[in-house]
Amino acid sequence: MISADFSAVLPEVLLALFAMVSLLGAVWGGKDQMTSTLTWATAAIFVGVAAWIGLSSTGDAVAFGGTFTDDAFARFAKVTVLLAAAGVLVMSQDYMERRRIARFEYPVLITLAVVGMMIMVSAGDLMSLYMGLELQSLSLYVVAALRRDSVKSTEAGLKYFVLGALSSGLLLYGASLTYGFTGTTQFAGIFATIAEGHVSTGLLFGLVFLITGLAFKVSAVPFHMWTPDVYEGSPTPVTAFFATAPKVAAMALFARLVHDAFGAAVGDWSQVVALLSVLSMFLGAFAAIGQRNIKRLMAYSSIAHMGFALMGLAAGTQMGVQAMLTYMAVYVTMNIGTFAFILSMERDGAPVTEIDALNLFARREPVKALAVLILMFSLAGVPPMLGFFAKYGVLRAALGADMVWLAVGGAVASVIGAFYYLRIVYFMYFGQEGEALESRMTAPQWLLLMASAAVMVLGVVNVFGVEGAAAVAAEVLVR
Repeated sequence: MISADFSAVLPEVLLALFAMVSLLGAVWGGKDQMTSTLTWATAAIFVGVAAWIGLSSTGDAVAFGGTFTDDAFARFAKVTVLLAAAGVLVMSQDYMERRRIARFEYPVLITLAVVGMMIMVSAGDLMSLYMGLELQSLSLYVVAALRRDSVKSTEAGLKYFVLGALSSGLLLYGASLTYGFTGTTQFAGIFATIAEGHVSTGLLFGLVFLITGLAFKVSAVPFHMWTPDVYEGSPTPVTAFFATAPKVAAMALFARLVHDAFGAAVGDWSQVVALLSVLSMFLGAFAAIGQRNIKRLMAYSSIAHMGFALMGLAAGTQMGVQAMLTYMAVYVTMNIGTFAFILSMERDGAPVTEIDALNLFARREPVKALAVLILMFSLAGVPPMLGFFAKYGVLRAALGADMVWLAVGGAVASVIGAFYYLRIVYFMYFGQEGEALESRMTAPQWLLLMASAAVMVLGVVNVFGVEGAAAVAAEVLVR
């Protein structure tokens, strides 16, 4: 039994051991002098583990008495998280060295956060859910305040910590109510209790508090208030990480909870998730219009995109989960490329985050500008970019679940949100003459920018197998 349990959780164990060995090795071997080597080694380990998980042909397994689940859904989310984390690490190394914030703790904390995310998406119990969530959150609180000499970075870390602690408390309260009214913390036991018709008012309150806690983690309105300030105040590589891997893990955990534990009460949670979805889409669309800081703009963009992902989840169907997973994979790809470009924006050696600085950038860097144009069109959902088909998938899922109002709302929000993406394109191609923006890109940043832009065009025919893998994952999750 112990051997079988251990084999199911082996990737998480190996990454945890790697993090601890790296920490000790860096402390004894020169601390920050080992940051570059440690960062590249961590990224390589992430890619290796992702390949191992993705190519393994092992079937579904339940370990540690049902608290940990290793299935196709978890593997899809883990591979996406690992590849996103690896991409952020390799494209941020040069930036952090030049800004003198390359700390050896950074790759170690990212590794521990990734371990927490992997536990989250495999959680089969409210206790393992909370353990994974807190391991991720505690690591991210620290990296948000990594720039120790910056007031904004310190403020970002403090805000993230305070509001994250509030969301954890709400989630724990919901977990305690759920346990109190079902007598179990295991998702299978909760599902069985609801299937027997024992859905009390207290259990519904527990469900609402659980959804509230997770809504904080995915930056869903009205629990989004931390996102713009934390995105702006954190170092840009950390912002890039916040916008990718944690969002995938939180959304996958959201889907795991509502389907594995509350799948017999879809009608009780789908309308709540639909409300979160439509509020997020519209606030993200309207609030980003007035933003001049590109990091704050990307924060509101992420809120809107999480609204679209929640639309697929609100459908409560296998098609909806498949559309949500595909959407998250496309969203991560778009953000990796976009932040690879944002990391390169500077003037006189200082980072620049104002979108006005992009005026006539296409004249000086036509290839990079074209790649950014493709990414902006894809983020806006302009056909024939891949982002359009990702949005089409969640809209179709909502229509399939007879949520016409939600689909219509999503279409309207998408049109409104297209304004601020196209405004960036306008600045690059038709803006006013001004002080030139430098774009100093390292090889990893350039490769990630070009690769993500190419995927947005070439992936239209077939999302490189992602859609098929998402279908298999959704089939496992939705009963």
